[in-house]
Amino acid sequence: MWICYKGFFNRKEGAMASTVAENLEVINEKIYKAVRRSGRALKEVSLVAITKGVEVKLIKQAISAGLRTFGENYVQEAQEKIDKIKRSSVSWHFTGHLQKNKVKQAVGLFKMIQTVDSYSLAKELSKRAEGPLDILLQVNLSGEKSKYGVDRKGAIDLVARIVDLENLNLKGFMTIPPAFGDPRLSKPYYTSLRRLAEEINRQHLTKIPLNELSMGMSNDFEVAIEEGATIIRIGTAIFGERKKQ
Repeated sequence: MWICYKGFFNRKEGAMASTVAENLEVINEKIYKAVRRSGRALKEVSLVAITKGVEVKLIKQAISAGLRTFGENYVQEAQEKIDKIKRSSVSWHFTGHLQKNKVKQAVGLFKMIQTVDSYSLAKELSKRAEGPLDILLQVNLSGEKSKYGVDRKGAIDLVARIVDLENLNLKGFMTIPPAFGDPRLSKPYYTSLRRLAEEINRQHLTKIPLNELSMGMSNDFEVAIEEGATIIRIGTAIFGERKKQ
């Protein structure tokens, strides 16, 4: 979702941002420039604000500033925040590792599960969902053991198995690259995810193309947009560093 603010184009590069609304102005300017550089349209990129460890008052500030989609990594934390916020205009994505014993609760909270990484999880989601549930497959392109997700071949195989499950709308893919100080080093991983989606779409494994690519976070979302991201997941750049728990 593109958010436009009054005075947006007059903000000076590098200006200090101290509030959620001001931080969003800076992010929107960077989104705009990245979209222009890549020859894309603003409507092609959606922003999911990651609220893991973020206080409810800051989430409400983000809602006041125009944000409508939020992402959480833990089901219980999401439940507590959703109960306090109570906004029908707000939707939630699950962006953490989902355990099967949390599926029943998760399907009632989230519009999209971005981190499906096994057939057994997809099958449980299909069983528990009461209506169409949007999902993404999490792909581990780095091979890091510390990250969840299927590998490239596993993604192709999983797509072929998931398409026949009821109640699931497979929309595309999500990935998390290794942590780099230089955002440009994330580029090969984002290019690889885009090419994987293109390869799967050429095989016509699904009835509709899998066009959603969730990739890019606070430190590298501009690179992700240039490589085809349709969903960017930003937390720290909006809300600041989370307090250590």
